[in-house]
Amino acid sequence: MEWRDTLHILRSEKEVHILRSDKTCKPTDLRKNQIRSANTMSFSGRLGDRIFPRLTLIFAALLLAILAGIIVILFLDAMPAIKQFGLSFFGSTDWDPVNERFGALPAIYGTLLSSFIGLIIAIPLSIGAAIFLSELAPAWIRSPASFLVELLAAIPSVIIGLWGLFILVPFIRNPVESWLGDKLGFLPLFQGPPFGVGFLAAGIILAIMITPIITAVSRDAMKAVPDTQREAMYALGATRWEMISRAVLPYCRSGLIGAVILGLARALGETMAVTMVIGNSYKLTASLFSPGTTIASKIASEFSEASGEIFIGSLVELALVLFVITLLVNIVARLLVWRLTTVKVEGI
Repeated sequence: MEWRDTLHILRSEKEVHILRSDKTCKPTDLRKNQIRSANTMSFSGRLGDRIFPRLTLIFAALLLAILAGIIVILFLDAMPAIKQFGLSFFGSTDWDPVNERFGALPAIYGTLLSSFIGLIIAIPLSIGAAIFLSELAPAWIRSPASFLVELLAAIPSVIIGLWGLFILVPFIRNPVESWLGDKLGFLPLFQGPPFGVGFLAAGIILAIMITPIITAVSRDAMKAVPDTQREAMYALGATRWEMISRAVLPYCRSGLIGAVILGLARALGETMAVTMVIGNSYKLTASLFSPGTTIASKIASEFSEASGEIFIGSLVELALVLFVITLLVNIVARLLVWRLTTVKVEGI
């Protein structure tokens, strides 16, 4: 058997056709073509391996540069107020643009209080809705209900604020605050006249806004739990409640905490909706009925009218404080999730 016949058997049909049509073609020519093609592919692969890591490094460094730039710009713009007030800015309750005396304590207090109220209301509703959608809901209602939850999260905050101002605030004034004042008026939290606008209204608005976010993320975390976890609990004779409480919730615990922290971050930075219903009163009070303010609402309501380095610097320093609070919340959340994940892995 000649070498041409051997190549006809070993090569593909296309290569065989080429060999038969070209009598001058030799095996060495084909080998050279293969080596040349392999070298070209190897060169392009090495080039991609060199470029791609550097390109991703540039993107990551760009994000860090943007974060650092935001911090630097805020710090420089807030420098007049920092030099003027120092650390007393964080403990002062003054806000007097005429005499240029400013403090951040009422705004920090209002931000934390309204966010805390929102979380107290939103967490049980969100976790319960997520359990229903992922574990209990019939198939025909699961997808439409999930879509409606995500649609609620997409509603602009100004629309929710208008609804809160014209619908929620009158309802909170009477009967909610009137009833709480009559029944629980001996507690400092429920003392004072029922204004309707105030910390309670702001907390409820924030709960409405963060509930769909926490619900959607928690539902996804529960759906990520392997079915083997559920089947193992059922095999041990567990009821559905025992399966959910002992298999699903512990397994996705880090995801649930991440969902709550994500909702808290949204609550801390919410502006328009809270501005419409909180009353914008700059004072410290224990009563939930009293009007108050938050950092975001204070900046939004006064920045357009601010004049002078000290006034503008004080507002920018408030923004810097809010940025630091949000950053600390995210750091604590990361550490908490890392700790829980480490404990779970060690327990296994």
